[in-house]
Amino acid sequence: MKINIDGLVVYFPYEYIYPEQYSYMLELKRSLDAKGHCALEMPSGTGKTVSLLSLIVSYMKQHPLEVTKLIYCSRTVPELEKVVEELKNLFKYMAQETGRPVNMLGLALSSRKNLCIHPQVSQERDGKVVDGRCHSLTASHIRVRHKSNHSTPVCNFYEDFDSFGREVILPEGVYDLDSLRAYGRKKGWCPYFLARHSIMHANIVVYSYYYLLDPKIADLVSKELSKQSVVVFDEAHNIDNVCIQSMSITITRRTLDNCVANIGVLKDKIQRIKEEDEERLKMEYQRLVEGLREANVARETDLIMSNPVLPDEVLQEAVPGNIRNCEHFIVFMRRFTEYLKVRMGVQHYVQESPPSFLKDCLQRVCIERKPLRFCCERLRSLLKTLELTDMQDYSAITLVANFATMISTYTKGFTLIVEPFDDRTPTVSNPVMHFSCMDASIAIKPVFDRFQSVVITSGTLSPLDMYPKILDFQPVTMASFAMTLTRQCICPMVVARGNDQVTISSKYEIREDQAVIRNYGNILVELAAVVPDGIVCFFTSYYYMELIVAAWYDQTLLDQLQKHKLLFIETQDAAETTLALANYQKACENGRGAVLLCVARGKVSEGIDFDNHYGRAVIMFGVPYVYTQSRILKARLEYLRDQFHIRENDFLTFDAMRHAAQCVGRALRGKNDYGVMIFADKRFARADKKGKLPKWIQEYLKDSLCNLSTEEAVQVTKKFLRNMAQPFTREDQLGHSLLTLEQIQSEEMQQKLESRTHLL
Repeated sequence: MKINIDGLVVYFPYEYIYPEQYSYMLELKRSLDAKGHCALEMPSGTGKTVSLLSLIVSYMKQHPLEVTKLIYCSRTVPELEKVVEELKNLFKYMAQETGRPVNMLGLALSSRKNLCIHPQVSQERDGKVVDGRCHSLTASHIRVRHKSNHSTPVCNFYEDFDSFGREVILPEGVYDLDSLRAYGRKKGWCPYFLARHSIMHANIVVYSYYYLLDPKIADLVSKELSKQSVVVFDEAHNIDNVCIQSMSITITRRTLDNCVANIGVLKDKIQRIKEEDEERLKMEYQRLVEGLREANVARETDLIMSNPVLPDEVLQEAVPGNIRNCEHFIVFMRRFTEYLKVRMGVQHYVQESPPSFLKDCLQRVCIERKPLRFCCERLRSLLKTLELTDMQDYSAITLVANFATMISTYTKGFTLIVEPFDDRTPTVSNPVMHFSCMDASIAIKPVFDRFQSVVITSGTLSPLDMYPKILDFQPVTMASFAMTLTRQCICPMVVARGNDQVTISSKYEIREDQAVIRNYGNILVELAAVVPDGIVCFFTSYYYMELIVAAWYDQTLLDQLQKHKLLFIETQDAAETTLALANYQKACENGRGAVLLCVARGKVSEGIDFDNHYGRAVIMFGVPYVYTQSRILKARLEYLRDQFHIRENDFLTFDAMRHAAQCVGRALRGKNDYGVMIFADKRFARADKKGKLPKWIQEYLKDSLCNLSTEEAVQVTKKFLRNMAQPFTREDQLGHSLLTLEQIQSEEMQQKLESRTHLL
């Protein structure tokens, strides 16, 4: 349908629209008009992706000078594929409506591992190995050597792309990863470099968060994207953690030992080159005198290592004299590594700021701040001059150089923590140094500053006002949308006690109480007897899940459970979990029914949808607080309190509730779907917890459902499932939760929609 949204004609590729989709597009349109940022929360399974694409693509078509590009960031490859699928649908519909092609280029970009078509390299399973082998075939010095000696192997796909592909613009249309590989095979060109080259002139780019947020990758991929772009961070409830991970570095004793070994190898190679080809080292020295900006040529294939700071600050200057000579630089790195070893040889926990670390470094080993800032670029230049191909072998020295550059560049928002041992094994010496980012806004600030509109959106962004604080931005719009339902297809409830009236909770003091564990088991066994198909359970941690499953085994609860359904468990091994998931789905398909035990913050809780019969009930066992004894977390909480006036308890509760909402939200993937959401912990009934759940869950979590026993929960579930089993067709939804073009544009409906949007 073609809808008029605040004066903009929007092509929407379905004949019906949900009321919340219309409200969502209206707020999004207002943000684009204001050329500002926004935070929008929309219920799971109500067509957020298609709403975003329809509105922004239509806006680009009608205002081509104001918005030139859409950058759509998602977290996982399956999510990325879903976005591209919706985009194909939209383009097809627009072509049908207008009678001419859309004349736009949309493409997905992923890692070499997902795009490589080289017969040998593409067989590798590990992404880092693929990157290393690709580099060994495409590095500039390898290609130069190949010209004089044809026995030196190169990648023919890259060679052909470099010779013929750069001048050719990718034909208009939508390219997912499969289409790019197919196009690459047809032309004989490398799909990865073709996609990297094409994102500059593509209208819509779909890729991972890290391509914008991790400065080491953003410098490579996203450097020249235009300011008139709209950036969408989808499923952004976790975006602050992604920002922090991309800016943090962890160094172990093993890293330093490997770094010393790397330094020894580099020293030998420099000695060999000095005897064979001293001119090469002299040329590099000259380049470094002129400044790194000149050393920046031919970076496309050589840039495995990239500068972790915003590089322009460093690239303008000449490299300091004491690390220009490669032998001096190697001695410098050895001195710095030995200093780190001394710092890690502590017997107690140490926390200090970057300026304090740099002052100590200067006093003890006379290493100044300026040469440290250049470590990363200087190492890159050296590895390139020595014509080394397998960069994976030099990951330890790369990490130490990254650490040197980061700690000498950032003084605020970071802390250095040295832990002499793991808390779980205090008798075993296992020193770890964390250079930890505490301010998520550092990684995302360049994105907010550079692009005219950034959209932060997810199904679970409550409480919305927390995000502008922790990401430090000023949104022009913040809105949360309610879910319009013809029949109430979600049934949230809080189970606070067992049938024996013992309070149930994962609270530290009572979490290992046998009565609590038995009551948790009884909830699952009794629900398995009445809920058809699949039940998904989430625990607060792997440790707690293992403890409870072992206790259930001793109490024979697992035997009772398996009379009703098969049991599958998520583990920390990705291959095992994938197999468990596949078998769980098979058991749901053939009517046997299954229970899947998972962990909040695990792989399953973030990226897997349990639509329809794969998730008829979801149980959240306990409040999924993060491990509060972590020193890194304590430092971050202190920083949030001092800088943003966010109290520790507020942040911890916010973090726990967004993960709980994310877990239970896995069960509902559309309005025809239905599911029971059980919060099995009495603390969920408290106002501070309940108030931080998304609005669309809160409105159905009535007070009468907030203090149930196991038996009461089973009765509520039975009644709910009986209602859901009644015939339900599209006609029942029309005019209420599913609207035609005429209905959406009626004045009465417009007023109703305004009242159902929670604007902040």
